[in-house]
Amino acid sequence: MYEYGQHDMVAHMKTTIEIADALLREAKRIAAKEQTTVRALLEEGLRRALKEHRKKPRFHLRDASHGQGGLQADVREGSWEQLRDLIDEVRGT
Repeated sequence: MYEYGQHDMVAHMKTTIEIADALLREAKRIAAKEQTTVRALLEEGLRRALKEHRKKPRFHLRDASHGQGGLQADVREGSWEQLRDLIDEVRGT
């Protein structure tokens, strides 16, 4: 329970996860050997995975614009149909 003024408390949420039997057995074995809990191992692993995920560079779409100023004046106020017709003209279709 969080009380006002206690900034060092950590909120916990109880949840259920499905995990492979062999993986859980190994986690229990390691937790016992290291005198910790499976929960602590899971939290540590999740923190590491999230940290790695945050390190990945975000995708940025390169600017593939041609020229300056956006659309040409004769099509700037045109409809989608006019744009499609112009594209078809350029393609020769």
